[in-house]
Amino acid sequence: AVIILGLTGSIGMGKSAAAAVLKNLGAAVFDADAAVHQLIGSGGAAVAAVEAAFPGTTADGRVDRAVLGQRVFGDDDATNRLEAIVHPVVGAMEQRFLRLAAARHCPLAVRDVPLLFETGGESRCDAVAVVVAPPFVQAQRVLRRPGMTRDRLAAIRARQMSDQEKMRRADFVIHTGQSKRTSLREIHCMITILRRRRGRHWPLPART
Repeated sequence: AVIILGLTGSIGMGKSAAAAVLKNLGAAVFDADAAVHQLIGSGGAAVAAVEAAFPGTTADGRVDRAVLGQRVFGDDDATNRLEAIVHPVVGAMEQRFLRLAAARHCPLAVRDVPLLFETGGESRCDAVAVVVAPPFVQAQRVLRRPGMTRDRLAAIRARQMSDQEKMRRADFVIHTGQSKRTSLREIHCMITILRRRRGRHWPLPART
């Protein structure tokens, strides 16, 4: 059976880079953030519902993410209403992904979900890996993004579980604030352990 690995980490921790490595190793990866962008992008399935809940946040058949971000930033009620629209659809997309991974006999399916622990998603995983980096590295990475400010970063951090708690709950920890070699070594070690769990029917390499 396919092993389901939850991959999580706070903003700017290098989760996308870790997911890319796993994908290159042959794992099937479901990117929850990319699914959300698809849903609110041009012709997306959630565009109409978002416009109904937040009038004036869409244009040309897509959600204006900057406008929507201003509308929900710092407003827990608005954020919860948005998540109530998006999360069920993302969940359905994820279930289709997992069924397809199982049908293809993929040994490892990765659920790349930023708020995995916060939403109780770890209960639907066989193992969880958290990606971490020092706070100053996180800030350097995030503040380079367009429109990002220290206040916005602080608000995002406030909605996310502490890194210490995520590390305590996770089965694996991947550090990205050091060298790339360190991150790769930790990912390969994780793959080796998961390979042992699944047995010999595992086409993913332990090394690249």
